[in-house]
Amino acid sequence: MGSPKPKPVPWSVQAACVSDVGRRRKQQQDRYLLAPDRKLFIVSDGMGGRQAGEVAAQAVVTVLPALLARGLARVHAAGTQAQERVLRESIVELSQHLRAESTGRVGLHGLGATVIVAWLYDAQVSLAHLGDSRLYLFRADRLLPLTEDHSVVTLLRQRGEITPEEERTHPASGQLTRYVGMEGEVTPVVQTLPLLAGDRLLLCTDGLTSLVPDQHIAQILRTSPQAEAACQALVHAANMAGGKDNTTALIIDCIVDHHGSRPSPGDAT
Repeated sequence: MGSPKPKPVPWSVQAACVSDVGRRRKQQQDRYLLAPDRKLFIVSDGMGGRQAGEVAAQAVVTVLPALLARGLARVHAAGTQAQERVLRESIVELSQHLRAESTGRVGLHGLGATVIVAWLYDAQVSLAHLGDSRLYLFRADRLLPLTEDHSVVTLLRQRGEITPEEERTHPASGQLTRYVGMEGEVTPVVQTLPLLAGDRLLLCTDGLTSLVPDQHIAQILRTSPQAEAACQALVHAANMAGGKDNTTALIIDCIVDHHGSRPSPGDAT
């Protein structure tokens, strides 16, 4: 006899994303993927010159999903460990590919991108990140950071050399220690956590978090129950605070089913 199938839970997933160029930039180097059919959601912020940043971020949201699908097809066993392994290996492969493609090519100097991935499986989500784009969990009226920036100012703060308040204005702000396309070893942080009915995940670029404090983000998530409206409010808040960068906000809501049906997580509208 085969192993029993996991019981479905009484919630479904709805997702939305808003991405804006901001008030000071001319190019949009943020990219995102909403793929509810694959239960896959990605946000990326390009780095380098115009072409380099666009190329890197676009590869994250187009090439990475193909690598994930190929990796999953090669894995013989399903489950958390398999999904985390595929996530990790696919991001490393993408980074190495971008690094090789950019070497010696005009216009691609400094190519790189951040990446945030949320990949749903059953009643849980596997997460991966590189760089300073962030992922938050809003649960039971609390905003919980699930990622830590891979940046120079984060290292300085961890060593006690600067305070959290000094991070935003420090000269090294925006300098990353890990990203897709970097030289040397690539080590994405991968984790898996269970999801509950009522949970809200926020994937966002630093165009939001560099200008809008966590308390304000939490207030918007608290008072905007619809995912698209919440994304619009977050981007608007970043632009009202100066809009110095591209801003992308992607929200995944675990919606409680009030109609008696029991849909499987991953169904999205």
